[in-house]
Amino acid sequence: MMVPAHPLDVKPLGNAFTADENIKTAAGSFALLPDELITQVMEWLNPSELLQLGCTCKALYAFSRQEDLWKMLYLGSAPSEIKWQGSWLSTYLGLATGQLSRVSCKNLFSDALHQPFLCAHTSLEPYTHNIPSANAIARLSNLNAEDFLNKWADEPFILTDPVRQWPVYQQWSSDLLLKQYGEIAFRAEAVDWPLKVYVDYMRNNSDESPLYLFDRSFVEKMDLRVGKHDGDHYWSPDCFGEDLFDVFESQRPDRRWLIVGPERSGSTFHKDPNATSAWNAILSGSKYWIMFPSNPSNPPPPGVYVSEDQSEVTSPLSIAEWLIGFHGEARKTHGCREGICNEGEVLHVPSGWWHLVVNLSPSIAITQNFVPKAHLANALAFLKYKPDQVSGFKNDVKDPYGLFVAKLQVKHPELLEKGLADSESLRGGKKRKWEELTGPNGDDEVAGRPFSFGFGDGDDEDVP
Repeated sequence: MMVPAHPLDVKPLGNAFTADENIKTAAGSFALLPDELITQVMEWLNPSELLQLGCTCKALYAFSRQEDLWKMLYLGSAPSEIKWQGSWLSTYLGLATGQLSRVSCKNLFSDALHQPFLCAHTSLEPYTHNIPSANAIARLSNLNAEDFLNKWADEPFILTDPVRQWPVYQQWSSDLLLKQYGEIAFRAEAVDWPLKVYVDYMRNNSDESPLYLFDRSFVEKMDLRVGKHDGDHYWSPDCFGEDLFDVFESQRPDRRWLIVGPERSGSTFHKDPNATSAWNAILSGSKYWIMFPSNPSNPPPPGVYVSEDQSEVTSPLSIAEWLIGFHGEARKTHGCREGICNEGEVLHVPSGWWHLVVNLSPSIAITQNFVPKAHLANALAFLKYKPDQVSGFKNDVKDPYGLFVAKLQVKHPELLEKGLADSESLRGGKKRKWEELTGPNGDDEVAGRPFSFGFGDGDDEDVP
């Protein structure tokens, strides 16, 4: 699919070498600055200053219209009334999209301005289809708990049958949720929006990294019943067995989220919190997954960098940017697993695996983190040896590791004994197994910072 022309007629920087004119030269002293620096300067301006600067010449007009600038201003303004108008600029100004000026900026050449537009309009299909057979995530109709524990706890897979039995799968759609819960506010990264506003946004935006609704309190907000009895709405697939974090009871960390998002929304590479495993069930739409195990013989996925002092993990800001720049290399990397999880299916994410996920169509999903028996040692080791990385617990839980051990001692003493022994071997003298859990530099996420699910703009600080 061809990428459409930029709405302001901006072209990539390389075109400047054969052009007769470059309108950036009319930007005065700004013409001397790299495009990226101009954008950084504009981030310090208030809305009035930004609009005034955009009136001085066509080049600065284009720079002042960057959606990310207006997104930051809007999210920082915390308006009492929210009405999505099709773009961040028009929403901030309270104008319909058709009321905004659109000045042609022909003969402006800038990768900083064109690249986000390219990423927002590049087709995902070349990257998410024609998956090599060696990379394909296994697809199974179902599993029993014994087979999962003995054969599949360390492997990603997709189950095609269990979710189809859920009442929410049979009943939910965007229109039904909108009718029943349209006025209820759900968390979408950095904002709490009524569902009706988010659906308006979901159906009409051109963001490079669309906001992702990711709400951890949806069960309470929607008055859902979780379990496998009459009147219950959904349940964990049977094969995953007991979640050992259930011993925390009311003190357990956050574990389940409602996920809603448009095509192209998703999360960049990350590992799940507290060395947990996870399942992700698709109620409508479809998602592309690409995953890598974490062990000493495998570096992080291509394009994901861990600093030498273990203090920082960085990757491209958007999913599309990663796909364009690194997907080809990733597909050839040892251990790569890829798959498309469709409506009515559920995908398993093993403990410690790097994963990126992107919606191929508007999607509704439920995800849940859990600790299976096979990964009890991982969870124990993580809570004990990575306390600065533990997340999702309420503030009154001061010692998650000590509490976990005490609870297991009461309910599962035999599992605890083996788990403690195995967790020490994970730590090990050479830390070989521990590195599998935490990454090649012994650090799962950025040291001293909250866990991140890898949303494109980093606005997931309230997600554990």
